[in-house]
Amino acid sequence: MAPVATSENASKQHSDVANAKSRVPDKIFNPFYSPPDMDDGNKDYKYEEFKPSFPDLSWEPLKEVEVTERGLLGDPSKKNLFSAAKKVTLLTPAIGAEIEGIDLRQLTDEQKDELALFVAERSVVFFRDQELDIHQQLDLARYYGPLHKHATTGIPKNGLEEVHVVYNDSSRKPDQSAFAKIDLWHSDVTYEIQPPSVTSLKVITGPEVGGDTLWSSGYALYSSLSPGFQTYLEGLYTVHSAVAQAEGNRAAGLPVRRQEIETVHPLVRVHPVTGWKSIFVNPGFTRRIVGVPKAESDAILNFLFRQISDNPDFQVRFRWQTNSVAIWDNRVTTHSATFDFWPATRHALRATPHGEKPLSVEEYERTTGKTAKDRQIEIWKQQGLEVPQVTSKNAGGSSKSRYND
Repeated sequence: MAPVATSENASKQHSDVANAKSRVPDKIFNPFYSPPDMDDGNKDYKYEEFKPSFPDLSWEPLKEVEVTERGLLGDPSKKNLFSAAKKVTLLTPAIGAEIEGIDLRQLTDEQKDELALFVAERSVVFFRDQELDIHQQLDLARYYGPLHKHATTGIPKNGLEEVHVVYNDSSRKPDQSAFAKIDLWHSDVTYEIQPPSVTSLKVITGPEVGGDTLWSSGYALYSSLSPGFQTYLEGLYTVHSAVAQAEGNRAAGLPVRRQEIETVHPLVRVHPVTGWKSIFVNPGFTRRIVGVPKAESDAILNFLFRQISDNPDFQVRFRWQTNSVAIWDNRVTTHSATFDFWPATRHALRATPHGEKPLSVEEYERTTGKTAKDRQIEIWKQQGLEVPQVTSKNAGGSSKSRYND
């Protein structure tokens, strides 16, 4: 029997609803799109000059610029780079490597070219105990292309506009009601006409534990798909948007230094050095597929986003230490930090060169005269393995898994 409604019950329900509403802010902003507008106030902090600031500046729209692809100049054996290293370790079959014994301040141009080639192949390469200062980090990044200046995130207090500051301390506790972990996966500023290429991040202050970064391989994601689906995706284009970041700044009362844009890029792009195909979407900035029904667009993008965030076969995870440096290729990776370190401070500096305008498979093959490749198939060929010519017509196979771990 249903309870009898009374004026007392109704009053209590009304009070509960009112209390619940009072606990909900007018609008919740994803912290990925809302830069910190405060810090813990520690003026004795060693790197105070590199804390984020938000000067009210106005920059012109970016225009397409010429980029020299240094990885194309690298010796395929990487003899100059590897001979100077104590040890080179591949971290997973799909992605990641660590180089020991290299001082990034002392790289020759030949070694820089080979590093670009190695990063193109392994997607992200890690270095420990690097003493290079921010000016040396910027010089290294500038070797690979003109540097990007971010329109919304923090600029160091010392005014170095080409530095992207990553900063969180005890004053900024993540609000788990404001975002899902998948939302934080992104490839940097893919809404630009020429998104970044060989990007570096150096941690200058980090937590004792936590604050790791994960990278996911767009090469591996492409290789995992059925041939028919690969072919379908190769003909699609997506919209990448800067709108949410700009709105996050305005909501926080912070300036937007360059008018936000939306740019259309191929869903599958080809890396100009390796010639390998990569999925090029990310939850942070990719909004929709052009020219297909919304339900279809949402289903495809959500599937790809979940593969990026959930499939460990495509990923490598890096535990930072002070003076660790990661150098990765934004053209073929997506990454996400773990926000598990509050109330500790995590402070890093990024240098971000522009790459080329993304090329679809058709555009790459037409303009270069080369055939775009599937990375996994090329690796198997290098290993001397016979690779069956799988097509969409014979890709059925057995539905039983042979995984028995």
